[in-house]
Amino acid sequence: MTDTSTFRDPQSGGSLILAWQAKQKTILIVGGGAVAAGRVFSALEADAQVTVVAPALCPELQHRAAQNQITWHERKFQDHDLDSASMVLTAISDRDESRRIANLCRERKTPVNAADINDLCDFWFMSTHRDHSVQIAVSTNSKAPRLANRIRRVVAAALPRGTGLAVDKIGRLRQRIREIDPSPANGKRRMNWLTQLCDYWPIEQLARMDSDNIDDLLHAYAQQDDPKSVRIAECSAPASPTLGQKPETTRGSLVLVGAGVGDPELLTVRAHRELRHADIVLADKLIPEQVLNLVKCEVYTARKFPGAASEAQDDLNRRGLEELSRGRRVVRLKQGDPFVYGRGAEEILFYRSHGYEAEIVPGLSSAINGPGLCGIPVTHRGVADQVLVVSGANRNGDLPTVPPFVETRTLVILMAVKRLSDIVGLLHAAEYPDTLPVAIVERAGCADQRTVRANLASIVDTVERVGHNAPGLIVVGHAVNVLSDASIQDRFLDLSTQGLHSAE
Repeated sequence: MTDTSTFRDPQSGGSLILAWQAKQKTILIVGGGAVAAGRVFSALEADAQVTVVAPALCPELQHRAAQNQITWHERKFQDHDLDSASMVLTAISDRDESRRIANLCRERKTPVNAADINDLCDFWFMSTHRDHSVQIAVSTNSKAPRLANRIRRVVAAALPRGTGLAVDKIGRLRQRIREIDPSPANGKRRMNWLTQLCDYWPIEQLARMDSDNIDDLLHAYAQQDDPKSVRIAECSAPASPTLGQKPETTRGSLVLVGAGVGDPELLTVRAHRELRHADIVLADKLIPEQVLNLVKCEVYTARKFPGAASEAQDDLNRRGLEELSRGRRVVRLKQGDPFVYGRGAEEILFYRSHGYEAEIVPGLSSAINGPGLCGIPVTHRGVADQVLVVSGANRNGDLPTVPPFVETRTLVILMAVKRLSDIVGLLHAAEYPDTLPVAIVERAGCADQRTVRANLASIVDTVERVGHNAPGLIVVGHAVNVLSDASIQDRFLDLSTQGLHSAE
């Protein structure tokens, strides 16, 4: 007798989840507004023939009609519109008419969906994610549509990079395998071989397959070689091995980490973890010592001196590739945030060209957080409603283009204190007023952080008198003195700069 105790009991209340093949089928959409436009887009992505019935169309549907993507009947719904429809979607505000259309569809056994009227629907639209051939749908069975969107975003964010491309390329390979081995009797052999391929290689690697890789895999199948023996894309690596197994090959990994503004306690939790787990850290020259003290492995520091920044960058890139080729976990540690004047994108593109994709760990940028740590809010209601960040050390040593003066703007200029006199000249030429507050924020986030405050007319003389401790940045605008003298002198100002405010 069969043991039925292992058979699962069905859980009622769910929907039958299907992927409906709508290609070349006619989908009728009643309505011409924004909801109808969303329904039309979904139907077009399924290669359906779309007919819209509505007296007027929203701009998006007007565009689709003009591009002959849809057939538009410029009128209200008529019963004979159902004659050629394989599916009907209503998106109109007249609930009575929607109910009448739904009843007509049921008489004809045509599936129907009425927007926002659940009891009339034969099916519901789900929250979907699309990446090439991959479609992921989340349904809450109409109980919490908004939550379905949130769940969908979480699921989509967890997908490996290139998932859709990987599926498309496996699909091409699968089709070619069927062409050279079409026998139904060999279906299990085809399935087992492709299963080994898909389970072994990481999705990111499958996404990078090119036509040569597919040819090599096709040849391997024809010879019934193990798909794990085929090299997929240069610098490739297999997926993580099963627990207890040793990997057959090694491949390094790269993490681009922002070191923030200087204080180790202001590093992100992820940055702390990456520094502890790194095999080697490639660090900018200006990374504070207290941050580097967190690192337990080798630290290779960029040798950036005036006139040799590109050479130092090339040296770091070379060392990074060497360590990655040895299978090491490489942390590229950059001051501030890597993508705010940190050349982070350049390094991403460099390593990507060599087959490595970096993980990104942002850091606090001194452009915003440096002034904040020193008592300068870059925005303040009624004083500063915008912030503009520029670099004072552009490529080839060019000075920045100074924007026009705006009374309510805070201007933050990075890497420019050594050229302060030139910067002030540019600001004067752009008719910035002499009385405008200016601050030099030095070593923000470090124990010896300091702020020198003056106005545009006096800031150069003030800095010459009290000196400057690199690195620093320039803050220009009325937000500099938003906080009162009493609140800033003890907490944020070096004693040598007390009283040096724009009112002088």
